[in-house]
Amino acid sequence: QVHLVESGGDSVMPGGTLTLSCIASGDTDNSRCMAWFRQAPGKEREGVATITPDGNRRYVADSVKGRFIISRDSAKNTVYLQLASLRPEDTATYYCAADRHCPAGPSRYVATEYAHWGQGTQVTVSS
Repeated sequence: QVHLVESGGDSVMPGGTLTLSCIASGDTDNSRCMAWFRQAPGKEREGVATITPDGNRRYVADSVKGRFIISRDSAKNTVYLQLASLRPEDTATYYCAADRHCPAGPSRYVATEYAHWGQGTQVTVSS
């Protein structure tokens, strides 16, 4: 079993920055590949960024490219998402996801590819 706990969500003004954290515990073999998704009210869950177990390959969705950065500290079983130049449309609940396997190509942004999920952390961008 894998337990994921996100933190760092907050209310910020447009143009602001945040860093989200996700700590994995339990059977960490099943959290080798990690990702961040987000879901706004009334919308489908959207893949934002993924990172491979060694942290050497990172992928971000076009919608956040150049503004969001994913990273991980394997010694701490923690993955981070740095959010910059935040926009009102970035408002959503952000979820950490993990799986033993790393999906490839467009599948890396598909929620059903990940078996384990955190409870989410709210990010609100508003003036």
